[in-house]
Order: sequence, then structure tokens, then C-alpha cells
Amino acid sequence: MFSKLAYSVFEQSIKDYHQFDNVDQPINNPFPKEQFEHLLYLKNWIDTVQWHFEDIIRDPQIDPVAALTLKRRIDASNQERTDMVEYIDSYFLQKYSKVVVKEEAKINSESPAWAFDRLSILALKIYHMTEEANRAEASQEHRDKCQEKLNILLEQRTDLSTAIDDLLTDIGNGDKFMKVYKQMKMYNDDELNPVLYQGKK
Repeated sequence: MFSKLAYSVFEQSIKDYHQFDNVDQPINNPFPKEQFEHLLYLKNWIDTVQWHFEDIIRDPQIDPVAALTLKRRIDASNQERTDMVEYIDSYFLQKYSKVVVKEEAKINSESPAWAFDRLSILALKIYHMTEEANRAEASQEHRDKCQEKLNILLEQRTDLSTAIDDLLTDIGNGDKFMKVYKQMKMYNDDELNPVLYQGKK
């Protein structure tokens, strides 16, 4: 099943990142570029680095200049994340390009790649909540609360994985069809963001 494959790749990416736990650590993608796993690993690596960007920028003692630099890195990371989702959807569009779509087929509210995006973030939540549920120096009350949250996250993983596999089965059978819209983000585009294009005058 695609969801099981994807989650295992996400777990590997998260584990590899935390060997160094450094947002500047270069990625060492273990999968060949022609494999689907290569895209999944890269997607989660971007998510994992951004997760830690978001931790750093919330430091109340952060230098304002450093915070601005980091904010721009987060913006760039968000764009990379969106680009990767579109690459993954391109994979599925190609994979199912020869499927005969049934007349009564319906469109799904999100594309397969955006569902995998949610699974990637969920893998990060599970990793970090597991850390908190087992943090030795934390209070028992803290660990218990985190374990309760972790149990919910694990249930969510089961439900989301099932939904992803069901969606891909439906697409493969022609019961649902893919229709992908580019995100058309405006804030990074100097032709669409008024602050940027007015500054060019």
C-alpha cells in the first residue's frame, strides 16, 4: 500500500535528520532520483527542516535580524514544499493517465499529494510527541498528557493512511479522478505581491 511505503520513507527521513538535528545539514537522499521514494524523502526532509525553523523562530530571545533572515528561509521552504507536492501529484497523474474514468466518477476534495503532505506532517508530530511522552526530566503529568495526544495521533495515522489508500484505489478503478490546481502563491512573486512590485519602481 502506498501509505505504508510513504510513512516508512518519512520515518527514515526524520530519523536521518535527527542524527545531526541541524537545519543546515545537507540532505543525503538514499533513494535514486527515478524512484518515487526519492520524492517522498525529499518532501519530508523539507518538512522536517521547516518544523525546526518554526521552533527556532519562536525563541523569545532571538535576534530580530536573525529572525528576519529565518522568516525568509521559512518562506522559501514553504515554496519548496508546495513545489514538491506538485511534483508528487505529477507522478500520480502519469501513473493513472491511462485509467478509463467512469461516467459517474467524482473528484476528491484534495489531491493524493496533499494527502501525503498531511501524512508527512503527521509523522513529524508523532516523532516529537513520542519524545515528549518519554522525556525523562518532564513531570509524570506532562508525560501522561503527551501520551494521550500521541494515542490520538496514532489513530489519526491509521485513518489517514486508510483514506489515502482508498483514494488511490478509487482513482485506479476510475471511481474518482484527479484534477490538480497549481497553488499560485502570490506572496513570493514580485509580479503579484504589491509590496514587492511597488518596490521595483
